[in-house]
Amino acid sequence: MKPDLSPEALAEFWRWFEDNDDELFHLDQNSIELIGRLSEALHRVDQHLTFEMSHVFDDGSREFIISANGIKSCFRSVDALYAASKCLPRWKILRFRQRHQPVDALKCVFGGLSIDASQVYYALFKEKKPGKLGAMLFLRGYSVKNRETWDQIAILLIGAALGEFDVETHVGEIMIFSHESEHFRKARPLAEMPDHFDKLLGRP
Repeated sequence: MKPDLSPEALAEFWRWFEDNDDELFHLDQNSIELIGRLSEALHRVDQHLTFEMSHVFDDGSREFIISANGIKSCFRSVDALYAASKCLPRWKILRFRQRHQPVDALKCVFGGLSIDASQVYYALFKEKKPGKLGAMLFLRGYSVKNRETWDQIAILLIGAALGEFDVETHVGEIMIFSHESEHFRKARPLAEMPDHFDKLLGRP
């Protein structure tokens, strides 16, 4: 099913959002029916779109994050829906999953494995393709057993450190090692990755 990025379809989503503003503002993980309706409204624009919401901030606002769910071909849909967004007083509309700050405060639980981000280390290297950086991630207890689960954890951690847009646009190869790897001598704490990444890309 092709995305419907017509002005009418984009406007219809934001009309639906505004009509359900109060319910959405109070949405939480127990709002199963409302989460389903919100997902359906997004999927009428693009079946790959998803979302995240922040907590309510001290100023009474809440973030609504439009995500491509890590699918680069869906970036155009994120941009189009964001560009069509309305001014909604209690909402901050954002494109793509954001960087988590501080990233080393995260605890990642996935597939029966639990990882404390403060014990995660990394190394970055430039790839041949301009604007692409490869990443080595050093995870305590890593082994080739349950490789798919470890891969998912690595993607979650790098996504939290760098945000969805940079992961899909500027990250190339991702390699995973244990702390016992010979490469660990090059490693730096995960908390340093965002600034280091930006510096290597030549950002101010």
